[in-house]
Amino acid sequence: MIFLTGDTHGNFKRVAAFCDKIGTTKDDVLIVLGDAGINYAVDMRELDYKHQLQLLPITLFCLHGNHERRPSTLNYTQTVWNGGSVYVEYDFPSLLFAKDGELYSLGDKKAIVIGGAYSIDKPLRLANGWHWFPDEQPSAEIKLDVEHRLDSIDWNVDVVLSHTCPYKYMPREVFMSGVDQSRVDNSTEEWLDAIEDRLLYERWYCGHFHTSKVIDKLRFMADDFIEFR
Repeated sequence: MIFLTGDTHGNFKRVAAFCDKIGTTKDDVLIVLGDAGINYAVDMRELDYKHQLQLLPITLFCLHGNHERRPSTLNYTQTVWNGGSVYVEYDFPSLLFAKDGELYSLGDKKAIVIGGAYSIDKPLRLANGWHWFPDEQPSAEIKLDVEHRLDSIDWNVDVVLSHTCPYKYMPREVFMSGVDQSRVDNSTEEWLDAIEDRLLYERWYCGHFHTSKVIDKLRFMADDFIEFR
């Protein structure tokens, strides 16, 4: 079985409860739509945390969010999983990190992954000395890689998995009060908008906004779990 959920931000209690309720095994996969919170501090505490997550009876497939380091910048090995490249460590074979622009065969569907987003809490994180990562959004090179991959499949794919959403679908009703939206960098969302306009697809799943909502063919995921289809 393959399941989806939204951002976990390092708290996998609800994931553990879900696994216990459903009776999952390592053969089952949970797609975390960014901000899993596993590659944030990269210290001994996080290493201990990975050991705990490896014990979960499920395989985690995590997109890159905006509150974690890009796995490509860490000491991971690249390997092929379900037809696409993933980042993984030998000691933690059930913690998989997606590569932006890759196509994965998930069940009977082909899915493309597009991670990253802008952090509206960037000033707060910098002011307090908390981690902030300048490569949180997809670079020009990553965007070209994504577009070239879409060119190779004639802009026709079953499913899109992203962290943030196309600009037209941004859930403004859940925007945080007190944030000056004129200072928010929406370039990733605007780029996804242009992709969505051209793309033939069945479903699009994203996280980032901490809301559960369906609009057109796009579904926002938060704390909920659904079966991937």
